[in-house]
Amino acid sequence: MPHSPLLLQLVIILVTARLCGLLLRYAGQPTVVGEMAAGIVLGPIVFGALFPDFHAQLFAPESLAGLSSLSMLGLVLFMFIVGAELRAPDGVRAQLKAAGAVGLLGVLVPMLLGIAISPLLHPTLAPAGVDFWPFALFMAAAMSITAFPVMARILKDRGMTQTRLGQLALSSAAIADVFAWIMLALVVALVGAGEGYAGFLKATLGLIVLVALVFGLLRPLYASLLRRHAPDGKPGAMVLAALLIGMLVCAALTEWLGLHAVFGAFLFGACLPRDNRLLQFLLERVESLAILLLMPIFFALAGLNTTADAFAGAGLGALLLILAVAISGKIAGGALGARLAGFTWRESFATGSLMNARGLMELIVMKVGLDAGLIGPELFTMLLVMALLTTVMTGPLLNLFAGRKKEAPVAGASVQD
Repeated sequence: MPHSPLLLQLVIILVTARLCGLLLRYAGQPTVVGEMAAGIVLGPIVFGALFPDFHAQLFAPESLAGLSSLSMLGLVLFMFIVGAELRAPDGVRAQLKAAGAVGLLGVLVPMLLGIAISPLLHPTLAPAGVDFWPFALFMAAAMSITAFPVMARILKDRGMTQTRLGQLALSSAAIADVFAWIMLALVVALVGAGEGYAGFLKATLGLIVLVALVFGLLRPLYASLLRRHAPDGKPGAMVLAALLIGMLVCAALTEWLGLHAVFGAFLFGACLPRDNRLLQFLLERVESLAILLLMPIFFALAGLNTTADAFAGAGLGALLLILAVAISGKIAGGALGARLAGFTWRESFATGSLMNARGLMELIVMKVGLDAGLIGPELFTMLLVMALLTTVMTGPLLNLFAGRKKEAPVAGASVQD
């Protein structure tokens, strides 16, 4: 193509994402599932197979720099919002023990299973030069992640946010994701710094210092700034610019440390005051841009990294093994934790089913692993299929174990949007 195809790429990506999102929405799935599926449709498996010449021209490697930059910006903005959303649901203190048990076992069981299957996957699916333990620890993190935003949306759509089960699932997912993201950060530090264990030590110590600075310095600084200049929770242009600058600085610092930019953006979002008015403002101003325009680009680029080889020969067996471990590990771990905390078996399996939703967060984990050179296109494709299927399963499994009837809200809980 004589000119940059960026605008045409954006048109095709957004139209495909909207159509797939609407289609899956009519099927009772979250819109994000359709947008994830759009990435596969736009990749070599569907679009590339049907229109190989046009696909090769439209998504030529030399034309993807603009899309990659927009995709990275979308990821950073999205993880900033995820960090800002991370908070203990109402009444979580009363069930901290239960949430801790579910969160811990919901991470530990799939992590151990991920490590257990790694000897079978490493010889054929690990890129050349990747040692066993970094690969195994990445698989442990990939098996243990939960899509907190997707889970929150499912519970909200069902009117379960303020129920005992809903609050347990949300608080458990928050605890589980903290463990999983710490594990992933350490794995990426181990291989991403390019300096072996010295690089790992540098990245780990740098991350500890950054966390201390973010929560010890930036948190009170931004809290004071927002109190003075945005007491109503609605920052003006200058304060919003200050928030975005803080986000980008933290993202740049974690990238400089040899980690991924998403870690810094998440940290900065998590340090902001837990003000629902501020969160609503950020959702309206920032998340809309990230979700509607930028994240579909991320899904499309993810689809371009897929390969049909993942479904051929031994690859199909590896895919089935990954699916079995991912589903059983998350559901069993979450259910066992809830049961030990005194919930009924039906409530426990409903909690495990919610913990099994991976959605967009799994794609971010996969992207981090791909960028760090921990996985190749075949395993990336398998994990993408796993992320889609586990998210699709959440609604039907919740219907099976919890039913469609709304529980009564927890006493004293406020109604959230």
